[in-house]
Amino acid sequence: MATILPSVNDVRVEALQNFTEEFGENANICVCAPGRVNLIGEHTDYNDGFVLPMALPMVTVIAGKANQSSICKIVSLSDAVGTRNLVEFDISNRRALKPGEPKWANYVKGCVAKFSYDGLVPGFNAVILSTVPVGAGLSSSAALEVATYTFLEAMTGFVSERLEDKALVCQSVEHQFAGVPCGIMDQFISVMGKEGHALLLDCRDLATKQIPMEHLDDNLFLIINSNAPHKLSSSAYCERRDSCFEAAKLLNKKSLRDATLEDLEVLKTRHCPQITIKRARHVITEIQRTLEATAALESGNLLKFGTLMNESHDSLREDYEVSSQELDTLVSAAREVDGVVGSRLTGAGFGGCTVTLLRKDAVETAIKHIKKTYKGNATFYIAKPTNGARQLEIK
Repeated sequence: MATILPSVNDVRVEALQNFTEEFGENANICVCAPGRVNLIGEHTDYNDGFVLPMALPMVTVIAGKANQSSICKIVSLSDAVGTRNLVEFDISNRRALKPGEPKWANYVKGCVAKFSYDGLVPGFNAVILSTVPVGAGLSSSAALEVATYTFLEAMTGFVSERLEDKALVCQSVEHQFAGVPCGIMDQFISVMGKEGHALLLDCRDLATKQIPMEHLDDNLFLIINSNAPHKLSSSAYCERRDSCFEAAKLLNKKSLRDATLEDLEVLKTRHCPQITIKRARHVITEIQRTLEATAALESGNLLKFGTLMNESHDSLREDYEVSSQELDTLVSAAREVDGVVGSRLTGAGFGGCTVTLLRKDAVETAIKHIKKTYKGNATFYIAKPTNGARQLEIK
């Protein structure tokens, strides 16, 4: 059966209780931010393309309170940010904060350092609790960044006028404090998620559109964590990214967002390496697939949406070569089940998760079949789109 996630309210209650036990007083702030799954649009972000993520019911919750000092004391109680751990740091000069150990604390430090508020940010005590699995490609890091930023907003009363600005600051934290050159999708959906909607994000101008998903009816998404760690090294990632940039340069275009399938023939005449042509083909077709999938979702054409999910995975496997034996096995097994509409890897690839659209009445059969076929220890989550970062009640 699928793993039953605790509700946001359950995580909230547990975080508040743990805060009281840790610090001997009650918290007066509690916030959460979700992880995400990308439904389609993979490796398009750094090519100025489109992505279509949705926020997940998996969340990172922070309960805390200002402590009238310049010291931050933070207790991590979740797998999403490491084992149970206490970290302390001084923010009397928060702009001078630097990354260090433990690594999970860098996301918190970075948000404190880069919080867009010129006034005094007091020290605080906090407990972090999360249901977003680490290393699964479901954006546990963005959930922690966005939750931290939301906590700081609640504590200081300084709330970003534009959600885009909040997401961009959190992205810069990941770049500068975690050393990960991520795109903007994870932070945007964690900030802007809306219940019952996916988010179409234009990675060129950061325009967004909420895409209603009421047409799902008797269908839902099944997230399957392969529990195989990501094997896509930073060098392999950079090689693929650089291939895209090389292709765009050969075409005299700013990015592959402006390229067409006809341009692939142009690349061939310019003695472009075959591997570069394959990378470009994936990006060009994936950008188009994402727009077509959005239109299919809006019109309720789930069969079309599922077909595009399948085509996306096949392209990621054959042209971009970022799948793995584990992910291919999960996708193939899912597609063999009656009631499955479409299945693909989600995230950067080489480990992590797949996302499958299927009928509700096919979930149990799908899980049984996949468990029988997959030799690893997969974890299954049922998911529907939920809300983005928000402040929670203190009771």
